Amino acid sequence: MFIIRWPMTIFANIASKFKVGTNKYWLFTSIVFCLLIIQPLTLLAQRGSRIRTIVIDAGHGGKDPGASGRHSREKDITLAVALKLGRDIKQNLKDVKVIYTRTTDRFIPLHQRAEIANKNHADVFISIHCNSNPSSKPHGTESYVIGLHKSLANLKVAEAENASILYEDNPDSSYDGFEINSPQSYINLSLFQNTYLAQSLNLAHKIENQAKYRAGRKVRGVYQAGFLVLWRTTMPSVLVELGFLSNPKEESFLLSKKGQTLLASAIYRAFKAYKLSFEKENAIPKITQSHQEAVQKKKLANSSLIKKPRSAVDFRVQFYTSSRAIKNPKTRFHPIKIINRYQHNGLYKYTAGRFGNLRNAAHLQNEIRKHGYRGAFVVAFYQNKRISLATAKKLLQKGK
Repeated sequence: MFIIRWPMTIFANIASKFKVGTNKYWLFTSIVFCLLIIQPLTLLAQRGSRIRTIVIDAGHGGKDPGASGRHSREKDITLAVALKLGRDIKQNLKDVKVIYTRTTDRFIPLHQRAEIANKNHADVFISIHCNSNPSSKPHGTESYVIGLHKSLANLKVAEAENASILYEDNPDSSYDGFEINSPQSYINLSLFQNTYLAQSLNLAHKIENQAKYRAGRKVRGVYQAGFLVLWRTTMPSVLVELGFLSNPKEESFLLSKKGQTLLASAIYRAFKAYKLSFEKENAIPKITQSHQEAVQKKKLANSSLIKKPRSAVDFRVQFYTSSRAIKNPKTRFHPIKIINRYQHNGLYKYTAGRFGNLRNAAHLQNEIRKHGYRGAFVVAFYQNKRISLATAKKLLQKGK
């Protein structure tokens, strides 16, 4: 079964000493498992309000060639585009640190690629790949985030990329019994959904948009599927399929210096747009720790959260996004109080607090980040509809 074995063995020994029944035993082990394994992943997540580090992953490499065309190998094209992307970022975004999972033709296990991103506290992870199909007709880019596939075609893409584990010496120990051709394994994989699903989807859509308008490519869309390389990343993560090596015309484009430059430029522009948008949305005014503000902060914790603002504009702190509705949010997100939920782009987004000014929301944001939700940020609403912070400020100036 697709589980992490060693924690469950320990918990089984502990539970047996309490002589609990079968149902209570599994409830006990499940709760402890979630607390010790899943929660640390949240604590490793994206930090602060700025994008400072990106990890660029050139798919495949070494003994793993990836997909092949008549004149090409996936591992060569992904490395060329990854290096060009890194150079674009280094030259134009001086405040961003670029880390590659590989800069030469060498084999790196999928789980180690995620570890590189996690250990370096990356704010963004982009894995670059090339597609293939039994037919020579399909062409165009695709972008993926971790999740459950909705079509057989998307599953096949994930299976092809996950086949890299077949080149590893002992994959069972690294992927908890994951089986490439097992439907149940992919369902289980989707349960470990990235906390930053909304940000990942945002970046993926930007990449597809730039691939169309900057690189002039046909774009096939943004999808979810069970990619092992994205499974354990603890930051917004996207896997990009640059095109189909099985299509002769597209293979020629992917092999050309012009094609590789345009695709790298498209991903760079998408990353830049994501970075600017993220930092603008998370820009919070500095708060001095005066005695008066300390008293105000204490009052906020006791009473202000339950008071509705007089203005039609209000500020809340968004801290969690999911493709599924959370059944018991008060229990799931304890000790966060006054939790609201809204839907956007098919996702459920959870916010806390409701304030008439940005400063009070900023205080709550800092408190929520201390509880492990490092990606928490302030959002604005007007008459219960989400608006940008810039629009909210203008409306407040007009007295609305």
